[in-house]
Amino acid sequence: MSDTIKTTCLHDKHLALGAKMSPFAGFDMPIQYSSITEEHNAVRKAVGVFDVSHMGEIFVSGPDAESFVNHIFTNDVRGMEDGHILYGMMCYPDGGVVDDLLVYKEFEQDHYLLVVNAANIDKDDEWLRSNAAGYDVVIDNQSEAWGQLAVQGPGSEDEIVSLLGIDGTEAEEEIRNLKFYTFADAEDDKGNRVIISRTGYTGEDGYEIYATPDNINYLWDELMSDGVAPCGLGCRDTLRFEAGLPLYGDELSAEISPVMAGLSMFCKLDKPEFVGKEALASQKAEGAPRKLVGIELHDVAIPRAGYPVELEDGTQVGVVTTGYHSISLDRSICFALVDSKVSALGTPLWIRIRKKVFPGEVVKKRFYQTNYKK
Repeated sequence: MSDTIKTTCLHDKHLALGAKMSPFAGFDMPIQYSSITEEHNAVRKAVGVFDVSHMGEIFVSGPDAESFVNHIFTNDVRGMEDGHILYGMMCYPDGGVVDDLLVYKEFEQDHYLLVVNAANIDKDDEWLRSNAAGYDVVIDNQSEAWGQLAVQGPGSEDEIVSLLGIDGTEAEEEIRNLKFYTFADAEDDKGNRVIISRTGYTGEDGYEIYATPDNINYLWDELMSDGVAPCGLGCRDTLRFEAGLPLYGDELSAEISPVMAGLSMFCKLDKPEFVGKEALASQKAEGAPRKLVGIELHDVAIPRAGYPVELEDGTQVGVVTTGYHSISLDRSICFALVDSKVSALGTPLWIRIRKKVFPGEVVKKRFYQTNYKK
């Protein structure tokens, strides 16, 4: 393995299972084990597990932790309850996105956990530190000290209870009663912290477990022994796409703002200030020049990222950011960034796939009915 490509703590497990591996976000990651379709359906119908140990964990603490996180985060952490989680973005002053992330409000006062995208760990760490002047905070990038599993699907609750060996205990009730975007703390037998959150990136009910690499290896082996399907990044992408969830670098970037991506609900413009607020408020008031839309094709042709989006006369008005023939819905669908003037639901648009064009129309971006624990 090249010194420039990182590996997760489960890398040897993936190789032993015969996973198809490929570089992703600077890591050698499993793309699939059996097939993307089989793994996708396992999560939709039963339960599957993903190695997401490549994600980053950056802790922020100190007397000014709340005000600092609120300064660099588009959502509003003021008054956030312990054990709760918020989704949002860090933005540049012009409204472009540094990263999208989860903010965990820890059970210890003035402590937050920021879970960031793997490809952006170093960039995010640098961004946080460059914006910390004047704030009494400690920024602690612990990404290499943590592993993470995502156990996803309608059978995930029973699987987690069995995995943790908490049947019939008070802990079982706590885990079963976790709502979407909340988490619980635990310890292993050596006193190491374990975080169990009811979160995921699939549109299904599920949990994510943060623990030491040794614990993650142990839990992975237990899940394999229990017959849980190992799932790669291939179906992670098809699942999140069907559920209308963005991927940084495709639907969000330094050039694609939250307003353009249709994520204004996670930008609290009534906050006194945050980095990028003025630019986002202007886009919201005046209208962004481009918008992210869903498109359904009236054909079985598959739209791929980078394909042009056109009007009937051949004028290009956008580009596909993600596209598949949906496994769950059996329809050809895509996300596309298009001129705002053609973004209304029902607008006819054409996708150019090599030398042919295929008709479609603008539809809602959440293609699949999500099944989160409310």
